[in-house]
Amino acid sequence: MKHFITCESVTEGHPDKMCDQISDAILDACLEQDPYSRVACETMATTGIIIMSWEITTKANIDYQWIARKVAIDIGYDNDIKHFDGNNCAVISLLHKQSPDIAQWVDIGGAWDQGIMYGYATNETENYMPMAIYLAHKLAKRLAQVRKEGILPWVYPDGKTQVTVQYEDSKPVRVDTVVISTQHALEITHNEINAWIIEHVINPIAGKMIDKETKFYINPTGMFNIGGPKGDTGLTGRKIIVDSYGGIWRHGGGCCSGKDPTKVDRSWVYIMRYLAKNIVASGICDRCEIQVGYAIGVVQPVSVFVDCFGTEKVELQKIVDAVKDNFDLSSKGIIEKLDLRKPIFKSTAAYGHFGREEFTWEKLDSVDVFKKLLK
Repeated sequence: MKHFITCESVTEGHPDKMCDQISDAILDACLEQDPYSRVACETMATTGIIIMSWEITTKANIDYQWIARKVAIDIGYDNDIKHFDGNNCAVISLLHKQSPDIAQWVDIGGAWDQGIMYGYATNETENYMPMAIYLAHKLAKRLAQVRKEGILPWVYPDGKTQVTVQYEDSKPVRVDTVVISTQHALEITHNEINAWIIEHVINPIAGKMIDKETKFYINPTGMFNIGGPKGDTGLTGRKIIVDSYGGIWRHGGGCCSGKDPTKVDRSWVYIMRYLAKNIVASGICDRCEIQVGYAIGVVQPVSVFVDCFGTEKVELQKIVDAVKDNFDLSSKGIIEKLDLRKPIFKSTAAYGHFGREEFTWEKLDSVDVFKKLLK
């Protein structure tokens, strides 16, 4: 059976992603000085201004404005030619402490909020991610690389990618369509953009899965010079599908960025990915989705559900039991297992939170737990 699946990604210069990175850079700065900081950061960026609104309880002493400006500049928004300049934009910071009604439950190890969290993994790629989101992220990262290394100096920070993959019998066989939109300098022509993006971005990343029937849409609307926060107001947490599994499989209710590891939307999502990946890597199934539900103030999840979509080689209940018997799914247990009190989160805020080996939730150190189920 033939079918098609499409996923998108965005570059670090996309206005929503810039806001995610600012929020997580603030979190990292707090955790670096005080690993037990409580942080919930929301950032908005629009023409000439960054607005930060935070719930922060921390012993850290940091310069919020300097961090916001540095993130924008490091991304590449360092002069007015690109329509946003971190050096001279306005920065507004609005701060208050975490609600004591919430803090009392977090202090004793309870969940910070109610919620449902999902994790997913598939063996169709080397990093156990769906092929379409795997390629979309790699294309977005390559688009930033050719800009920063001067290979295509006319590329500006804002950009989006989209990939449609053709499947046959549930296996990815080819790339059917690639869409790339990149912010660019005024002097470059559309024909030059089209030719050079295919040569320097698409072919190095997706060339092995491209054939003569593959369709390319490069800056399909034409001019894309005005980008970043001037082209589109940015907001933390607005790219949760890009951050997770590309919409192919489910995602819980909240975003990850700007939240310290006591927040269920962050640490619980990470442990779900960790479990799903180790389950698939063990060989007991080809695909796995795992869901948990939490109640505010309650230490352990109220439910655990596993679905392997008919690819499982053992009973699903045995997988659920193995999860419950071998892993502490409390807030404290997850934070300790994944070592989440370190300042590692800004790097998660672009190109996806999953499928990247540098993160602890991508380790395959629990495979044997699930391999035993085959005996």
